[in-house]
Amino acid sequence: MATVDERARYRPNPSVLTALKSPRLLTREVLAGLVVGLALIPEAIAFSIIAGVDPKVGLFSAFVMAVSIAFVGGRPAMISAATGAVALVIAPVMREHGMDYFIATVILAGVFQVLLAVLGVAKLMRFIPRSVMVGFVNALAILVFMAQLPHLIDVPWLVYPLVAGGILVMILMPRLTKIVPAPLISIILVTAVVVLFALDVPTVGDEGELPRSLPELFIPNVPLTWETFTIIAPFSLGMALVGLLESLMTAKLVDEITDTHSRKTREAWGQGVANMLSGFLGGMGGCAMIGQTMINVKVSGARTRISTFCAGVFLLVLVVTLGDVVAIIPMAALVAVMIMVCVATFDWHSIRPSTLRRMPKSETIVMVATVVLVVLTENLAIGVVAGVIVASVLFVRRVSHFATVTRSVSADAAHYTVDGELFFASSNDLTTQFEYADDPERVVIDMARSHIWDASTVAALDAIETKYAQHGKTVELRGLNDASGLFHGRLSGGFPPA
Repeated sequence: MATVDERARYRPNPSVLTALKSPRLLTREVLAGLVVGLALIPEAIAFSIIAGVDPKVGLFSAFVMAVSIAFVGGRPAMISAATGAVALVIAPVMREHGMDYFIATVILAGVFQVLLAVLGVAKLMRFIPRSVMVGFVNALAILVFMAQLPHLIDVPWLVYPLVAGGILVMILMPRLTKIVPAPLISIILVTAVVVLFALDVPTVGDEGELPRSLPELFIPNVPLTWETFTIIAPFSLGMALVGLLESLMTAKLVDEITDTHSRKTREAWGQGVANMLSGFLGGMGGCAMIGQTMINVKVSGARTRISTFCAGVFLLVLVVTLGDVVAIIPMAALVAVMIMVCVATFDWHSIRPSTLRRMPKSETIVMVATVVLVVLTENLAIGVVAGVIVASVLFVRRVSHFATVTRSVSADAAHYTVDGELFFASSNDLTTQFEYADDPERVVIDMARSHIWDASTVAALDAIETKYAQHGKTVELRGLNDASGLFHGRLSGGFPPA
């Protein structure tokens, strides 16, 4: 049960109630939701195409995910909807087995996420180093920018001044007023220019047909057999893991930006619930979206669940009732917004020459490795997991040199002092640092300035004692701290001689 201090730690600031009582805050949250709702439309359509489903599947998923996560999620103001990473994972199911199996995969992924949340997967976030987080953020900014390139290549030349104008509006407007989000003003002005001058440029309507009705209950028509489970389970588990990783990393990023704390375990099971609801309403599922979250939090200044809820509601209202109006919005306006999101998301400080000179090379290597792998694979899970592995290997390599052994000889004994943390990496060559043949019959090993962390170290100490015994000499271990003494006492003698 949460204590008073814990409840205070996770209390939203401002809260939904505070925002509802403040016209200024409420206006900011609602308008932020409108901007995000507009930005979600082309993205959801594009991700539907990646997954091989009708555009309405992605749009319905974006609506259901955003609205449901506003209630069940753990991170206020974070946006969840259909995403490219999830679409890539489950696209083969649609291709090979059809829509019913596709939806069943989404629902099972939600079940897996709830189970993983119960098992405490969110707690693993503490093992992700800062260098991996920086790489994750930079890679996302690059991927979001790359996703805009198709809208900038082989298009009418008028697209370029429209994009430039949209960016200029977003740079200048915050200096005049912050009451209305700059992205919304930019979208309205660019759209007005296109309509007034009848410019022939790509629009949202060109991306795909917008739905004309509300989502309906969808029960997948698949046999409830073990064979069905074996078909969809690998894809469901992959979707669950990728979705949780993206969502928890994004939540951690928003925590840092807003200087607040969020409940990661609640976010994990909330994502699962949202995905199950999305599947049962004919959606393709999804997870947290870094681009739209940055629009909401960093560009528009939203801080509460109201903005997330409004994003989903506005999206549905826009595509169902105002589809013809939304269809005329030029893609150039939305591309301009996403480019500004990329600029705001990228950690420019991490690549400054002064930062690179001060930062340990291992930290830079981890950051670059994470960026490269995420961009090459377009899979955040692969990049982040690989980054953690690289960071772990470099850390182990660094600390493996911390343990030292010094030797002195008196009239009746050889004295060794072991200094440092002892685990598999640092204790592997421990046995090579003793003079077995030349030492007198009594050997004292002082462990007061060391600590035993694993069985590899106990095995190494046993091997040292065995080698001295083969030379007819005795070994005395001194100075073990309580934890090391208990650990050594429990495992010593339990390993076969080398």
